[in-house]
Amino acid sequence: MTEKNENIKNKLALLPDTPGVYQYFDKTGKIIYVGKAKNLKRRVSSYFNKVHDSAKTNMLVKNIYDLQYIVVKTEEDALHLENSLIKEYKPRYNVLLKDDKTYPWICLRSEHFPRVFLTRKVYRDGSKYYGPYANVHLAKTVLELIRELYPIRTCNYALTPENIAKKRFRVCLQYHIKNCKGCCEGKISEEEYDGYIEQVRQILNGDIHQLSRHLLEEMQKLSAELRFEEAQAIKEKYDLIEKYKAKSVIVNPALHEIDVFSYDEDEGVAFVNYMHVRGGSIVQSITIEYKKKLDESAPEILSLGIAELRSRFGSKAKEALVPFLPESRFDNLEFVVPQRGDKKKLLAVSEQNVKQYKIDRLKQNEKLNPEQRVMRVLSRIQQDFRLPELPWHMECFDNSNIQGTNPVASCVVFKKGKPSKKDYRHFDIKTVVGPDDFASMREIIYRRYRRLLDEGEELPQLVIVDGGKGQLSAALESLEALGLRGKVPIVGIAKRLEEIYFPGDSLPLYIDKNSESLRVIQHMRDEAHRFGITFHRNKRSKGQVKSALDSIVGIGPRTRDALLTHFRSVKRIKEASEVDLASVIGEAKARIIKESLK
Repeated sequence: MTEKNENIKNKLALLPDTPGVYQYFDKTGKIIYVGKAKNLKRRVSSYFNKVHDSAKTNMLVKNIYDLQYIVVKTEEDALHLENSLIKEYKPRYNVLLKDDKTYPWICLRSEHFPRVFLTRKVYRDGSKYYGPYANVHLAKTVLELIRELYPIRTCNYALTPENIAKKRFRVCLQYHIKNCKGCCEGKISEEEYDGYIEQVRQILNGDIHQLSRHLLEEMQKLSAELRFEEAQAIKEKYDLIEKYKAKSVIVNPALHEIDVFSYDEDEGVAFVNYMHVRGGSIVQSITIEYKKKLDESAPEILSLGIAELRSRFGSKAKEALVPFLPESRFDNLEFVVPQRGDKKKLLAVSEQNVKQYKIDRLKQNEKLNPEQRVMRVLSRIQQDFRLPELPWHMECFDNSNIQGTNPVASCVVFKKGKPSKKDYRHFDIKTVVGPDDFASMREIIYRRYRRLLDEGEELPQLVIVDGGKGQLSAALESLEALGLRGKVPIVGIAKRLEEIYFPGDSLPLYIDKNSESLRVIQHMRDEAHRFGITFHRNKRSKGQVKSALDSIVGIGPRTRDALLTHFRSVKRIKEASEVDLASVIGEAKARIIKESLK
């Protein structure tokens, strides 16, 4: 046994059966992984006594040269310690918290005549910070409400009693438009101003119902004393509070001091949304993301998110709503997975937020890197259509004819998931008589790929034929004749229910209607249909012109061209008088044409 394995074996034998945190080190002494455990001996030993399903976990174990552990009292303590060590050392194999987004806070400044303002920086200066607000518009709405209700100053003067006594400042425009009561000149006492600030605290804390009741009682008292003007001023504030409350209350106001967590994930990234609810109103909401390094489970990452967010915002709530139970348990915190009612609605709001965050993040990444979306869509098509490689080059075929006349076909080409119009091709059906879609499909598939083979051009990674099993079978016959069956993937798409037919499968595949891969295939099918119909219509129009003029005995190409140049269409030629025709081609030919077109 190597010295490395002997060292680890000795340490494994000494591990206690208690909660704790373990650290793995590589051969340079650098921490590469930090983990927590209810039982250190059982959890750490499990890394070394078997081969893991995950290649990443096997690679981690291969790189472990030493380990250390820290014993703690409870599982929750282990979770918090693990979280802080991950933040400190950022180990290579640990899930990492990505928190590069700065959310706004509402600051209630610790000073004489406190100000209330929006900020993205939090200082430990004794001020009270409320938030963060994931939605900047919501934060501004709360600030506007406060400023409509209370005459809070906006200046940054140092309004100490000494400065006010020395009359260092003068009132500004805000005083004259009645948005401020002139703190700078001592026109309002600090006690009266602090009364406004106390009510502002209630709004920011989410205790809106209590404030609403207080205003209602004050309004009724003033009315009883016949002080109607003052009562009207209170009523305006009361109405504003009620209007804001109607917008901010999500569920039953009886739900008080509840944390709500939801979870979602994408490839390699996990998201945890946190909402704090007080009095039925959401007073805090934020989504954080973790970059996964190993195959961490959803309950494990949810535990990390709960520990991080409750610690960050100092939550003391004793109940938390979750979509599933986290891996760890927390002291004085009960987890509830709601099934119905108001709590279920609250969890649904959180889940909607975490999904929206994931979508916004995806859109932002794709905006910065358009190739990322192309890769994602092509990968989805590869998965849905069982392709051996990414379909960078796809082709779709469609037939067009009306009661067997002017049969044509179209081929549209998509490269990197987008139309490549310079590569579109039309086909006149040459070997088929009458309306036979199967035979027409057989002909155009053969002609298309015979030519690509002869010219040494690249073949597509996916061929789509517009139609069901019949058209697909006809196309397969042509590919087999060219020796391409099995080398060029091909499917058929039926119009009625968007069924996808694969060679050799009697039953169709139904792809999710909202799938991006199905939308691309539908786009190709519609584009092939449009392109084919346009060609067919143009050909039919030319045929009508030819049959109307070229079949007249005594009228040659020059006469026909002269008439079409002058009158623009066969319809106008028919409507023209014999005199008008004679002015272009002479009386004799004009008489022949009028007689023939009757």
